[in-house]
Amino acid sequence: MRIAVDAMGGDNAPAVEVEGTVAACREFGLSVTLVGDRARLEAELAKHSVSGLDIEIFHASEVVGMHDSASDAIRKKHDSSVRQAFELVKAGKACAALSAGNSGATMASGMFVLKRIKGIERPAIAQLFPTQKGQTLVLDIGGTVDCKPLHLVQFAIMGEVYARYAMGILSPKVGLLSNGEEDSKGNELTRETNAILRQTSLNYCGYIEGRDIFAGAVDVVVCDGFVGNVVLKLSEGLLESAGSMLKKEIVKSWISKIGYLLVRSAINRFRKIVDYAEYGGAPLLGINGVGMICHGGSNVKAIKNAIRFAHEYSKNGVSEHVAEKLSENNSAFIRRESQLSPPVK
Repeated sequence: MRIAVDAMGGDNAPAVEVEGTVAACREFGLSVTLVGDRARLEAELAKHSVSGLDIEIFHASEVVGMHDSASDAIRKKHDSSVRQAFELVKAGKACAALSAGNSGATMASGMFVLKRIKGIERPAIAQLFPTQKGQTLVLDIGGTVDCKPLHLVQFAIMGEVYARYAMGILSPKVGLLSNGEEDSKGNELTRETNAILRQTSLNYCGYIEGRDIFAGAVDVVVCDGFVGNVVLKLSEGLLESAGSMLKKEIVKSWISKIGYLLVRSAINRFRKIVDYAEYGGAPLLGINGVGMICHGGSNVKAIKNAIRFAHEYSKNGVSEHVAEKLSENNSAFIRRESQLSPPVK
């Protein structure tokens, strides 16, 4: 169960990736292959005590930058660290590939090297959000910004399978993100998707609103990548701003400072719950294998937890179960298409 880590892709690569790898191997007993420039990786590893840790280096001579296009990454950089990480998965030398680099290039590399699950038209990036009831999976958060109803239906199927087998939820509740709960709300995309999802075997609960995500109203929230990415970035910005505003209010008076001392442990627990570094990475659903996409600015804790997350995810066989569930629900889309198509004369 070796994890292939693109050690050159993040904002602070390779230092953060190497230190996060060392921490993951030490704390969780995992096996990791660092992919990237061998000389730089060996120099970084020399800064840490790695005796007894199962860490290997796989040399890759090229790096995909944050401003490189996904297509250029595939066509022009055949020996990039992110592509070679997926090549290790394809060759059976790793069970998962992980990158904090260019997310578009990471998704493109995963699709090009591992291919899509049969029947899946677009992969999706899924993200766990903390809620009042535990966790909710939101997808897509940026993989496919221009979606058709079929794409959203397939996102729902992949999300349901992930929640069932990776999160351990027996009958996951699935909701479609919209601007109201009534079936008349939404746009053409959501209304068409809503009609199809009501004919599937999923535990579909209909439309949900943005406020329902953090309330934990459903286990899986489905949306297109444009909306999902806005939700993700808005949530991250809100948490950062709320923390800064709270800090400013605390230091305004000695009474506030005393009050903070009394509730400091509770605030620290809350901070841990909402810290993205506790989740580490977002799985790339829809490819024939395991790919994990991390925040470009990931810190050491985020990389460490992403490696652990990738290891746990790879044991759940989500891809195989997605294919089964997809076949089970294909008839719903076919029925809907036949209802919309004009009769043949």
